[in-house]
Amino acid sequence: MPSNPHPSDSEARPVRGALLKKLSGDEGMFALGASVARVVQLADSDDQGTQSLAYYVLSDVALTQKVLRLANTPTYRAAGGTAVTTISRAISLLGFDNVKTTAMAMLLVDTLANSKHAHSVRIELEAALCASLVGREMARLSVYQGAEEAAIGALFKNIGALVVASHEHALFREIGVLAAAGKVTEAQAALQVLGCSYDSLSAAILHEWKIPEVIVRALAPLPPGPCKPAAGRQEWMRQVVSFSMETARLLARRLRADSAEGRALEQRYGAALNLDQERLAQLFATVSRDMDSLLESLQMGVQADPGDGPGLPGVLAQAAMGAGEAPQGSHPSGKPYNARELLLAGVQEVTQMRAGGHGKVNDIIQAVLETLYRGMGFRFATVCLKDVRSGQYRARVAFGERHVERQAGFVFPSATGDDLFHLAMQNNADLMIADASAPKIRALLPEWHRKLLPDARSFIVLPLVVNSVQLGLFYADRALPAPEGVPPDETSLIRALKGQVLVALTPG
Repeated sequence: MPSNPHPSDSEARPVRGALLKKLSGDEGMFALGASVARVVQLADSDDQGTQSLAYYVLSDVALTQKVLRLANTPTYRAAGGTAVTTISRAISLLGFDNVKTTAMAMLLVDTLANSKHAHSVRIELEAALCASLVGREMARLSVYQGAEEAAIGALFKNIGALVVASHEHALFREIGVLAAAGKVTEAQAALQVLGCSYDSLSAAILHEWKIPEVIVRALAPLPPGPCKPAAGRQEWMRQVVSFSMETARLLARRLRADSAEGRALEQRYGAALNLDQERLAQLFATVSRDMDSLLESLQMGVQADPGDGPGLPGVLAQAAMGAGEAPQGSHPSGKPYNARELLLAGVQEVTQMRAGGHGKVNDIIQAVLETLYRGMGFRFATVCLKDVRSGQYRARVAFGERHVERQAGFVFPSATGDDLFHLAMQNNADLMIADASAPKIRALLPEWHRKLLPDARSFIVLPLVVNSVQLGLFYADRALPAPEGVPPDETSLIRALKGQVLVALTPG
């Protein structure tokens, strides 16, 4: 007796449930879900949103390298004019929502790209990445608030197919064979083999990850036939998510907007999404270009020749290349061997930020702090500014290990004292301590610092003093001594970075 190609819900649940149980027991998928949920929750709320996203990216060295590599591809670097060496600048250049979605795409690739069924998984991964780029372009043109969530929905539209390809490849192949025969659609084939459609499985996975319902609902399939203009944001998102994946599938086949398939796509979605042949062709071209840049940044495509960059000075070109490559190595302390190049690139970047009119004080401070943190290999870095109302110096921004906890505890009285921090500000003296365990240094460390950072073994203190007024300081440390020290050329670059902050803080 032939099997029923459309199982009932009661028959379907054990199949889908077993698959979801298998996925929930997979450490990689569990970590992916937790990371995606965390990134989705990040909101663009001026400086705080940018800081939160920068913190998240910087907490993952591999993710940091990939985002910087994307920012330094010709598409974006030409727009910025110089090498991008800080995540803060990358967010400014690429856009908050772009970096946010890109970070999730990179997490997806890192988790699934090394599957033993690499070919099938890569096809689905590229479809997901491309769909997210289509969704991003559609969101950019939308009048709806929060439209960028469509790009997130597009990225995860085929997560069901992706996890089946990576975790149950035999079932994935069976579904593909049934659909290719032409007697059933892919959704019907998946229902027959899995007991649920890929869309249903995708929604179930996102539910497991606790992704907002508005994104999960956007994954629902559309009825056949031409779409009408959406009555609201939710329906529009659903249309965009489906359109994005269908477009990604066409682009994967190298089809043009004026192909028969492209015209069918326009006929189905044109009225709903305000697309004609000209706009569709422009969308295809934009997404194809951005897809090449994204694949390059993920090292999933042919690597561009670094020499093709638009006239960067040698050391900055090297820094741009290095931003997307494996670390160049470091001293035992953690300080990179190429600290000078990283600092120089940071000086150039901050200078251009100010010259280009992007010189808000908070942006400059964050870019300088990140340059010090990454360029010198510190484990914790912060900037302290005076709070006149409380009569204290308080950490305002921080990067590195346990940065939230340490930022909260990095507070000390503004009243004159004889500890190392007050003496540095009173004398406007930059301190670069190679070994904090030296008796003379230990004697000058205040009690609050010894409690908060008991294992700090090397650190710097850079006072911020304008017209004899003590405004605060930069502080950054490592858990190991740094006998290699800070040579004069690096010291000059560090002072140049501090100088950019002082100029930004100077009234008028």
